[in-house]
This record gives sequence, structure tokens and C-alpha cells, in this order.
Amino acid sequence: MAEAVPVDHAPKLDGTLDDPLWLTAQPISDFRQREPFEGKPPTEKTEVRILYTRHAVYFGIRCYDSQPSRIVATELRRDVSQDLDDHFEILIDSNHDRRGAYVFEINSLGTQSDGLIVEEQGGSDGGDFDHGWDGVWTSEARIASDGWTATIEIPFTTLNFTHASEVIWGLNLKRFIRRKNEEDLWSAYRRTFGITKVSEAGELGGIKDIGSGRLFIVKPYGLARYDKQSGQDPLFPLTGGVDVKYGLTSKLVLNLTANTDFADTEVDLEPFNLTPFKVFIPEKRQFFLENAGIFNFDMGDQDQLFFSRQIGIDPITGQQVPINGGAKLTGTFGRTELGIMDVDTRSSGPNPYANYVVARLKEALWAGSYIGVMGIDKRSGDALDDFNQTGGVDTRLVFFKDWFVDAHMAGTRSPGAPSGASDVGASLSYRSNWLDGIVERRKIGPNFNPEVGFIERTDSNETYGDLTFKVRPEIPSVRELQFESFILHAPDTRNEVSTQEWQGTFRAEFNNGAYTDNDIADVFTQRITTPFHIYKNAFIPNGLYHFARHQLTYGSGQDRRFTYSFFERFGGYYGGTLNEFRVRANYRPTAKFSLSASETWDRFRLPLANGNFSVLLASLQGNYSFTRFLTFTSLIQMDTSNAQAVSANFRLRYNYRPDSDIYIIYNVGTQFASIAPANPPQIRETRFAVKFTYSFFP
Repeated sequence: MAEAVPVDHAPKLDGTLDDPLWLTAQPISDFRQREPFEGKPPTEKTEVRILYTRHAVYFGIRCYDSQPSRIVATELRRDVSQDLDDHFEILIDSNHDRRGAYVFEINSLGTQSDGLIVEEQGGSDGGDFDHGWDGVWTSEARIASDGWTATIEIPFTTLNFTHASEVIWGLNLKRFIRRKNEEDLWSAYRRTFGITKVSEAGELGGIKDIGSGRLFIVKPYGLARYDKQSGQDPLFPLTGGVDVKYGLTSKLVLNLTANTDFADTEVDLEPFNLTPFKVFIPEKRQFFLENAGIFNFDMGDQDQLFFSRQIGIDPITGQQVPINGGAKLTGTFGRTELGIMDVDTRSSGPNPYANYVVARLKEALWAGSYIGVMGIDKRSGDALDDFNQTGGVDTRLVFFKDWFVDAHMAGTRSPGAPSGASDVGASLSYRSNWLDGIVERRKIGPNFNPEVGFIERTDSNETYGDLTFKVRPEIPSVRELQFESFILHAPDTRNEVSTQEWQGTFRAEFNNGAYTDNDIADVFTQRITTPFHIYKNAFIPNGLYHFARHQLTYGSGQDRRFTYSFFERFGGYYGGTLNEFRVRANYRPTAKFSLSASETWDRFRLPLANGNFSVLLASLQGNYSFTRFLTFTSLIQMDTSNAQAVSANFRLRYNYRPDSDIYIIYNVGTQFASIAPANPPQIRETRFAVKFTYSFFP
């Protein structure tokens, strides 16, 4: 257990530990490696000291480094991945329920990133945490002759921690050394755990007699914009709205939003769909991201019973549907986790007005295990589809820390009450340092229709199995070799062949972060029942297709300012051939400037009258940070499958005070991409917007 030391006033928060107050705290230094050598002492020493006043907790971090000139520090933008930098993470389980936690991340430039862990699940991007939550905290960092240091202040209001006489928190600490690709943790340092394993975190004691830290933030906004869509007259709206966060208790938070706007949300990278199924695109909008993990109802692969992008975005065109307002209540009481959401949208184009109510409950069992229920009710002004209701029960059971049982049952109800509107599935998985495996069975009815969820395919009776063997040979520069094989057999519910796939893969991970990922064979059987629109006037006809593909991938070491990757996949494709080639590169010459480029060339040779064609997807993104608080981002994209191939987005952000920003945004193209199958045409828009937000604490 770590101990925090009380002080009368805050220490100096200048990124150094020169203030004598830091010496009053006993340093935490007993870290262990998770990577590359599980349980071994770190190659570099780390010390953390913890102080507190009645209103905040303070962390003083010293990361010793024998080669300080090789510390990697390249990112000044807030809430951007710091995986390419040396960085440090602090996990605080303020409820001490060993299920979820806040995470605060900082690099050696003082750049901040933060988020939540819910039910010991990391972020959808594969990171340690979900970046959807933004807290108010301060940080500074300095690189010195013996390493780097950082100072952090986290107000109790940010943790929504109310008055308490004595406090015990769950706590974990993680340091990442980029050039060594080394991960050091204070607790939960098993390779199969990591910082997301909240139930294995250590404890922080010593905090007593603190003042009220109830969360209460009001954040109004003002927006002026020019908006022009293809075939329509331009609009010049002046508008405003407000978001409110209020801690009803230390474990329950109420979010309110009125006339919600997402002009400042990052644009989607334009996809080109090579499959006859829907495209999963992660949520990026702040109101829906915050505490989003509570609403997760995973049904296998990327399928979700609730998918928030179905609210406020047309799934076919990607156009925004205006939101009148919404409310969200999230948190815990006792062993029960609660999430309730109500959002109201107004009519826009082909989208009638609609109201969405989502309710989620999870009852904690033992460590990492739960049983839960979810209900979703959609009401709309569509006379032919005026309601859609979805309900489900799910569970996750963890045995011996490495065995996992996941199961769910769900059903939907729509006008006409069609039969076959259910989804039932279960899986058994195992994770260890040398073997990962999963066996899954799932049956999805032909009329299962969760309109506020994401389901890649229906009418499917799936059996899936996957085994990955991992070895760590004593080969210079090689960290791990992996051999994976999976098989998917998914006939329809009448047992007619629909989808089959089996794959054999070899991977290698190197000590510097380089990797190779090669599909020795990827063999498909796919039935097309509706002509599949692949490109402009090219349609793949109905039929049963068999083909095999192969893949070669290489990514360079991640400890350099210039990184790159190559991807080549080739072989059969629906009676013809398809060659996919992709190259990506990132260059970070300074902490202020970075440049990334990507190009994908898809070359089709299909047995169609117009089946010989190529599609080029390209993007160029430039980022310039004047300071940590003033940043400029540009993104130019090209997609030759569209009539108007080029789109662009330019965004200037000034974070003039914590949680308060000014944005200037210019966008040509589409902000949100379609998730529909078969590459439907997109509606093009030109938009210029100036947005002002201001957070205050009543």
C-alpha cells in the first residue's frame, strides 16, 4: 500500500521536484517489468511521491534515465495517443470497487491524455483506457540531466469525490520507455494483466479529512457557421447550447445536453468497403463517448447491441441529424453499475424526428465478472417504422484469472412483430503468456433488427474457433513470434452455405516495436444474395463464390522520428482478382510538427463488362502545435471511387483554460462516413465554423 502525505498548501507545480514539500512523502519505487521480461526489475529507476490538501491530490514523478538524450518526446496535442513517446500513467479507482477507474497520462513534455476503464476493458483502439472522458487537471514536465520529472494536480472535484474522513483508493502506476519498448508497473505486471486489470491494482491510503469534491460543471457554447450542401442553398446559422455535468453522489454522475453540437469532432477517415457487410466506425462525439463503456453490450467481433453512432448520424449518408437534447445518468450504487440515456432528435432530410431511451444494468459478481441487462426503445415519426425495441441479457464470468465465459441473449420488436428476431451466443476463451484461444457459438435470426445497434450480418448460425501460440525465442532483436489459425463456419439459419473462412497467420514482434503480420492463407466462401455494389456502375452478381487471399505486412520500429508500414494483400476476389497495396508513413521532426501520409491502391480484375478498374485512397495529415494549448490540424483525403474525389478539413484549437476552447474549422466533404454496406454515394458539404466553449463551476 502507498501512503499520501497531507500538506497545508499545494507544492510548486513547475514540472520539477525542487519544492521541499515533495521530500515529506515516501517515494514509491518498487516497479516491475511487464514487457519485455515479466516480473523483472526495470532497467531504469522510477519514483513517485504523493501529497494532498483538502481539495486536491498531487503526484511528483521522477523517471530516471541513463540516456536522457534518447528520451522520446514528440507530442504536444491533448488526448492524442502517446504510444510513440515516453509516458507515464496514473490509475485511480476512487470508488475502490476494483471494476473501473480514472486514468491520467502524461509525457515528458507535460502533454495530457485521460480516460476511463470500465469493467477492466481498455479502449476500442486497443489502448489502456477509453479516451471519451475528459477531466480538469494540471500537469507540467521537464527533461533533466538524469531523466525526466513531472508534477500533477488532480482536484477531488474531477474525481467526483465528496467529503470523507478516511479514504482508500485503488492505485496503479505505469511507466513506458519508448526506445526500449519497456513497460513497468507498480502492480498487475503480469503480461496478461496490465494496467486495465483494476482488480489487481494496489492501494493508496493516508488521505483523511478532505473537503467536498462534488462534480458540477456547466459548459455553454456559441457557434457561428456557414453551411452549404450539394444542391441546397447555403445556411448561416448562429446558435448555442449547453452541457452540464453534476455529481449526484460520489458514484453517480448526471450529464445533460441541450441543442447539442459536434462541429469540433474530428472527421472520419473515408473507408472503401470491400465486403458486402456494414462498416464499423468508432464513435468520436464527446457526449456519447463519456462513460460509454457502461453501455457496452458486446455480442462478438464488433457487434454491439447499442451503437451510439445510430443516434444523430444518418447511417447511409453520414449526414448529421440535429439533436434537441439529451440526458445521461451513469455510475454505481453498491455492486450495481447503472447507465440510463435519453436523446431526442429533430427531423432532417429523410430522417424523421426520433427519441431514444437506453437503460443498462450490471451486477458485479467476483473479480472481472458480472451479469447484466439492457433495454433500448426507439420512437420515430416514420409511419412505416414508428418504433423499435431491443432487450438483452449478458454475462461475463472469469475463472482462475485466465478463463473467460461470455454469453448473451437478445431480441428485437418492430412493427409487424416478425419472428426470428433473436440473437443468442456464448464463448469460452483462455489467455496466457504462451496461448490465446476462443471457441464461440452464435445464432442470429433473419429478422433480428436492433436499429440502435451494430450487427454486421443477420440470418447466421455461426461456429468460430481461434488459437494463437506465442513463443519468445532467444533470437537477437526478436521479442515474440505468434502462430494463429482460425475457422469461421456461418451458414444461414436454414443451414445453407453463407459465409466460411479459415486463416493461418504468422507474426513477429521486435524489441524496437517493429512487426510483421502475414496471412499464409485466407480462404473464403461467400454467398451474395443481393447484387453487391463495389464501384460506380460495377456490381458483383448473386452467386456462391470461393477464393483465397494472402497478406504480407511490415511495420518499422516505433522508436524513430520517421516510421512507416507496408501492407500487401493479393489473390482471388469474387470470381476475379484483387491486389491491395497500402503504405503509411509518419514523420515527427520536432515536438511541434508532425506529418502523416497514407495511400491505398486497390486493383480489381473482375469478370464483368466493366470489371477492370482501380480505386485510390490517400490521406495527408499535418499537425502543428504552437504550444500545448494552441494546435492546428489539417487533413486532406482523396477517394477516386467518389465523383468528387478530394476532401479537406482544417481545424485550429485554442484551449485557453481547462475544459474551455475556441475552435475555427473549415471542412469540405463529409464529416462522418457512412457505415452502410456497398459504398453508397456521399452527400458533399462545405462548412466553416467558429465555436466557443466555456466551462465554469457554479
